[in-house]
Amino acid sequence: MAMHLKRALWAGFATLILLSGGTVARAAEPITIGLSMALTGGLAAVGKSGLLAMQIWAENTNAKGGLLGRPVKLKVDLVISGYATNMVAPAMPIVMQKDRLFFGLFSLGINVEFHYPKYFSMLVFGPDPKPAFSKGWFDIALAQNPKPQTIALVTADAEFGRNALDGARENVKKIGLKTVYDRAYPPTTVDYTPIIRAVQATNPDIVYVASYPPDTAGLLRAISEIGLKTNMFGGALVGVATAAMRQQLGPLMNGIVVTELWEPAKTMEFPGIWDFLKQYQAKAPAEGVDPLGYFLPPFAYAEMQVLQQAITAVGSLDEDKLAQYMHSNPFKTIVGDIAFGPDGEWTEARPIFVQYHGIKSNDLDQFRDDSRITILSPPQFKTGELIWPYAKARE
Repeated sequence: MAMHLKRALWAGFATLILLSGGTVARAAEPITIGLSMALTGGLAAVGKSGLLAMQIWAENTNAKGGLLGRPVKLKVDLVISGYATNMVAPAMPIVMQKDRLFFGLFSLGINVEFHYPKYFSMLVFGPDPKPAFSKGWFDIALAQNPKPQTIALVTADAEFGRNALDGARENVKKIGLKTVYDRAYPPTTVDYTPIIRAVQATNPDIVYVASYPPDTAGLLRAISEIGLKTNMFGGALVGVATAAMRQQLGPLMNGIVVTELWEPAKTMEFPGIWDFLKQYQAKAPAEGVDPLGYFLPPFAYAEMQVLQQAITAVGSLDEDKLAQYMHSNPFKTIVGDIAFGPDGEWTEARPIFVQYHGIKSNDLDQFRDDSRITILSPPQFKTGELIWPYAKARE
């Protein structure tokens, strides 16, 4: 705990130095990169794993001679975000005011209103991220028989949930579903039973939820306790891709259909990703972080790869030149080839939509392959078919 607190304080202090106009490092000094990261609270389980991934990148880079002949440290010359939309959103205006390059890590639709040219997103939802976040989910639902007619929409009243539901509502309108429930619960909610009861009272054909980890656990436990009759349940249940949540919830996840980013399927074996994961998994136990590392860590590492390739190509830390290069060139990373559009989002959306099934226990080893998780979409990554309806998949 003391070590984690020390890292958090160093990261936060470094970011404050950067944003207040700290001195530029001399050529003989390390290249330093500032960030803040959630190491306590509801996002900590994911945030800690992302920090470890970035530390592995720094170790690997320094072992090869550093950048521009200088070692790298996670402190101050460049700034990247911590994990999650709700953390990136309040930082964005400050970064813009200081005219700094900013790399958002798993931040949904932050630049839609700002159009800040020095912002870049490490998230797979492409140039129109809000509707892309859920489009594949709705495509799967509409392909079923009987075709759903009604939907319930549920989320927390916070930045991530609002952005996710904005996109879901846009998709609902396009396909002509009737919304029978659309409410946001307070982020401080601890009892989710009334929410599930209220949803059930509207008898929806499908239920789309956008939740952060504590909410995800609470909602799935409420469903287990009181039941929920619907044909398809899921959406953006953040946290289910982490080892901690999988061990905690186990069979409670059976049947859910959710948006994810990567799974250990043969269809998603990008060059270098298993080399990284072997390094990560060897270090994870001592650090007390997610032992699998399938959710945030590959993308945190890829974010650093993008910066590394841009700095190497430009030959300096000039942020205007780096931003111009990042907008104009593709990058090879352990999560595949990436290119960035005008708002810093990926030029091509590449989320996956999966269903959990056949989970019998809380044993983590059952998630080391894709035998309990089927990729339903998109076609290039698909590994199987949907189990429909929700009740059948929960058996």
